[in-house]
Amino acid sequence: MTTAPSFTETRFDEVTVLEPAGGGAFPRGNTVIAHGSEATLVLDPSLDVDHDPVGADAVMISHAHEDHIAGLRHFDTAKFAHHDEVGGVRSLQVLLDGYGLTPEERAAVDAQIGDTFALTPGFPDAEGVGDGHVFDLGDITATVIHLPGHTRGHCGVLVEPTGFFYIADIDLTSFGPMYGDVGSSVDDYLASIARVREVDARWYGTFHQKGVVEGAKDFRERLNAYEGVIHRREERLLEFLDRPRRLDEIVEHRLVYRPHVQLPFVNAVERRTAGLHLERLIRQGQVAHSDDGRYHPL
Repeated sequence: MTTAPSFTETRFDEVTVLEPAGGGAFPRGNTVIAHGSEATLVLDPSLDVDHDPVGADAVMISHAHEDHIAGLRHFDTAKFAHHDEVGGVRSLQVLLDGYGLTPEERAAVDAQIGDTFALTPGFPDAEGVGDGHVFDLGDITATVIHLPGHTRGHCGVLVEPTGFFYIADIDLTSFGPMYGDVGSSVDDYLASIARVREVDARWYGTFHQKGVVEGAKDFRERLNAYEGVIHRREERLLEFLDRPRRLDEIVEHRLVYRPHVQLPFVNAVERRTAGLHLERLIRQGQVAHSDDGRYHPL
């Protein structure tokens, strides 16, 4: 098999992971390939995939974010994504809609995506699939596992009997979970973490830095630490509500990014993240929203 020279190619029985030089930090990521006796499935062709390295029979996109479809234009084959994500794969404008940006933010993010990823306008032939969809590759299967939270239709893929579970952007990084899209949900993310925790696999593959973790015990320890970031953000939010605060104050305080980070989508992510946590805390009876637009603890 030939690959772009910027990749490290690692085999896990019937699964190959293409890791870009320097690791899978954004905007790059780890592309996963499942090799069956009758068909080959590629998962999330990343930025440095500048050709079809295997003669793929199908490509599955875990969710409609630009870094996960960056290499898709090089594949002349069937393309799939979850029903809740396929619109963003079919159209770059729908993908941008999912970020919930102001017009100014959208223009800046659109320009940044163009500069970094040079995406096409979309892939209108992409097909939608649901939770439990099975790609029969011959001697192995690849089953779609719906793992919402990061986005509404975010999915993993379980390759059996290999025992390789690709969990995409449940990426185990110390930065923690991202849930800043219109379709994101803190509660769904926690439920998805609980779902993957119950899956006994030999290998767990992530799209970003961590790459592949071997063994359920090590994976669950890393997953627990990753989940802890969500709870720490909530604790920090409650601490910041030492007096009534407006949403714009919370956005400026930041729950996700450090103050020095200046990117066009940061405020949108902070707004959505803070809003989701506030909604969750209100449901739990820990926070109230006053008529003057301020939030305060109960």
